[in-house]
Amino acid sequence: MKYIEFGIGNTWIVRTETELEDGTEYEQKGIIPPIKFRSVYLRIWLLKTVIVMDFKEGFKKMKKNRNAFKLIFGITSY
Repeated sequence: MKYIEFGIGNTWIVRTETELEDGTEYEQKGIIPPIKFRSVYLRIWLLKTVIVMDFKEGFKKMKKNRNAFKLIFGITSY
């Protein structure tokens, strides 16, 4: 799965995070093709609470172990 993200709180304002089948992941600066559109999402991370509104998967609310602030618009790709 590939996540193209735009916003504040990540290493770069525009980045692509690639998740491999073995569960490992890596990130790269900018938009890395190819993009095979799957969904769009908005992720808001305030302190230890993460709220995700995904076009395909719906609404999710999660707790994390670390504090952060992120406001991210993303595209999920295959």
